[in-house]
Amino acid sequence: MANKSVVLAYSGGLDTSYCVLYLRERGFDVKTVTVDTGGFSSGELKTIEARAISLGAAGHETVDARQEVFDRYVSYQIKGNILRGDVYPLAVAAERVVQASIVAERAVRAGVDAIAHGSTGAGNDQVRFDVVFEVLCPGIQIITPVRDESLSRDEEYARLRDHGVDIKPSTRQYSINSGLWGTTIGGGETHDAWAEIPQHVYEEALSTEPVGDPEDVVIGFGAGIPVSLDGKELSGPDLIADLGSRCRSHRVGLGIHVGDTVLGIKGRIAFEAGAAVVLIHAHRELEKITTTSWQRFWKDHAAEFYGKLLHEAQPFEPALRDIEALMDKSQERVSGEARVRLGSSHFEVTGVRSPHSMMDRESGIYGETPRLWSGQDVRGYGKIVAVPSRLHREAGSTR
Repeated sequence: MANKSVVLAYSGGLDTSYCVLYLRERGFDVKTVTVDTGGFSSGELKTIEARAISLGAAGHETVDARQEVFDRYVSYQIKGNILRGDVYPLAVAAERVVQASIVAERAVRAGVDAIAHGSTGAGNDQVRFDVVFEVLCPGIQIITPVRDESLSRDEEYARLRDHGVDIKPSTRQYSINSGLWGTTIGGGETHDAWAEIPQHVYEEALSTEPVGDPEDVVIGFGAGIPVSLDGKELSGPDLIADLGSRCRSHRVGLGIHVGDTVLGIKGRIAFEAGAAVVLIHAHRELEKITTTSWQRFWKDHAAEFYGKLLHEAQPFEPALRDIEALMDKSQERVSGEARVRLGSSHFEVTGVRSPHSMMDRESGIYGETPRLWSGQDVRGYGKIVAVPSRLHREAGSTR
């Protein structure tokens, strides 16, 4: 009797490597699929494939999905200035949706008996993978070895070591996920809201030598999307990679985020996401001179909800497509350049310019010279604007 078949979402890390052993021991022919959403070098991808085969995978496939992550979700995080808790770019949520979607497509195409992922039972990713699988390949058995076995990272590490698999010892304490939109770090001190994150943990995520002098970069935008760096046109993923490298060399984009998880408990992570943080702040400043206050007000409110649903494993909710349409419309004139100065562990947007700028000297100079109105116009305006508050105050007074 032929073995059952399963497609496994495979990152090459501790959890998913353990999954290969678990599934093989239960009689499955395992095909591993690594979806590259950024953070891997070509050498690392080859190592991941070799590890999967050495563990007994019947086949392996690597899919480059960096452009898809940018087009489907990162571009809208930039247009919406989305920072969860006002600090954290959604570095993982978007990538997990794309990874799960591609794995689901491969499972349907191959007609397998089951589909698997290596998420734990306490994190957000388990829900993200489950939701995508339930929507895109309903009826296929979902197997989650790490969640179902409730194993500690030490136990997984020991099992793999016994099978001769070389996994870095640090994975027993920390889980580091690198992707197009940033790197997140969990485990160790992140579980204590008072504990400081050791510098060596960040340094492992950075893998870039620091530089001393400040550096100016000019980011070009077209319709709200970054399209060039220092005058050189680049694809979204290439621009993020280039800018990210520069940010890492200045230690820009390191942070800590405490937030509400999909399952209701509080969670804390450390992160490195210099390109994401810089792009969002640069975009916001360019947006201020090219859009009206009400455009930004309603777009930002909708974008906050968009980020919440994306984080909470609802990428297929139709309301997100409606919000994307609103964001696209709001960005029609958000084109131009933003100049950003990268310093030691900090940055600042030092200037923005656009052919669609509403900051026009001919209309008036703030705090100095009005040109589209007179002092008398403002006197009358002030009187009229005060009417509702004046009437409310007078109606509530005692006489």
